[in-house]
Amino acid sequence: MMNRFATGFFNICKILYEWLLSGRSGMEFVMKQYNVGILGATGMVGQRFATLLENHPWFNVKVLAASPRSAGKTYEEAVGSRWAMTTPMPESMKNMIIRDLNTDIEAIAAEVDFVFCAVDMKKDEIKALEEAYAKAECPVVSNNSAHRFTPDVPMVVPEINPEHIEIIESQRARLGTKRGFVAVKSNCSIQSYVPALHPLKKFGLKNVLACTYQAISGAGKTFETWPEMVDNLIPFIGGEEEKSEQEPLKVWGTIENGEIVKASSPSITTQCLRVPVSDGHTAAVFVSFEQKPSKEEILKLWEEFKGVPQELELPSAPKQFIHYFTEDNRPQANLDRNLEKGMAVSVGRLREDTQYDYKFVCLSHNTLRGAAGGAVLLAELLAAKGYFD
Repeated sequence: MMNRFATGFFNICKILYEWLLSGRSGMEFVMKQYNVGILGATGMVGQRFATLLENHPWFNVKVLAASPRSAGKTYEEAVGSRWAMTTPMPESMKNMIIRDLNTDIEAIAAEVDFVFCAVDMKKDEIKALEEAYAKAECPVVSNNSAHRFTPDVPMVVPEINPEHIEIIESQRARLGTKRGFVAVKSNCSIQSYVPALHPLKKFGLKNVLACTYQAISGAGKTFETWPEMVDNLIPFIGGEEEKSEQEPLKVWGTIENGEIVKASSPSITTQCLRVPVSDGHTAAVFVSFEQKPSKEEILKLWEEFKGVPQELELPSAPKQFIHYFTEDNRPQANLDRNLEKGMAVSVGRLREDTQYDYKFVCLSHNTLRGAAGGAVLLAELLAAKGYFD
C-alpha cells in the first residue's frame, strides 16, 4: 500500500512540476470536478448543453430537469423524435430520469454545484424560477433573457466584460445567499458583431448600424419543424431589435454602487431578419468613429485580440477569438459557423463606406457561441474564479 501511495504522490508532483515549467497561465490543471444540472434539458438549447457537456473536463451532468410533462421519463423517452442535434444523444444521459424543475428545486440544489438554465417559459416565471434556485444556494448560469437587465445580474461575454462577474457579491447581498446567484449570457445575435467592435473602442465608437440575418435555430426550429421558412425570409423577430440595441450598452457598462450602469455610447440601431439558414447568425455592420483608424490598424487589433478566456486557456475558449477572412465571399454560414468548434467569431469584407467610416460582415454560431457554448464558457470563467466554491 505504501508503495502505491508513494508512486501516486510522485506522479502528482511530477504533473504539477511539468505544468509549472510549461509557463502556462491557464486552468489546464484543474483537480476539482463540478456536478451540474440542466434545467430545460429537453428543448433545443438544453439538448445543445447535453452534447457540449458529454465529455467536459470540469463539468459532470448529474441532473436533467424539465417541465412536469417530461418528469419521471427517461431523457430518451422525454425527447423522443424531437432530438434536433446532428450528434447522437449522449449515451450516459439517455436513461437519466427527468426531474421536475419546478417542484424539485431543493433536492436538485442539494445534488449539484450549479445549474444551466434553458427553460421555455414566460419571463416573469423564469425570473422567479432562477431566483428560487439561487436562494436555494444553487448558482444559475442562464441562457434566458429574463434577467439580462436586472441591475445586479452580470450579462457576460467572457472575452469582453469578465469583470462584471464581480457584481455577484452585490446580488448575493440582495438575495441573502452565500453561494447562490444568477449569471446570464447575452443575446445570441450581438455575439456576432459586438466582439468585432470591442477591440475598436479605443478609437471612440460613435454610431453603429447592424442588420442581422438570423438562423431558424434561434427560434428553436429546424426546417422539418418549420417548413414555411424554406425559400423564405421574415423581416421581423419579436423584441430582437430592442435587445440588439440595448444589450451591448450593458456589456460595455460599468459597476457603480452595486449595479451595472449601461454605457452611454455608441448610438446603436439594428434591423433583425429571420433567414432560411439552419445555424449561424450573420451581421452586416456599419460604424463611425471619433478618431477614424486605418484599415491596417483595425485588422491588427482583430488579429491580436485576446480575452481572459484565452489567457486562462479555458476548455471551451477559441484560441483565435476573431478570424478575419480576406476572400470577398466570406464568411459564410455553411462554411464558417463551426470555426473553432463554433466558438470563434468570423469577420470579412472590411472596407470604407460612403455614409459611415467602415462596413464589414460578421458571423457566429448562434447555438454554440451565442447560446449554450457561450453559457458553458461563462461557467468555466466562474469556476476558474472560484464562484462555485
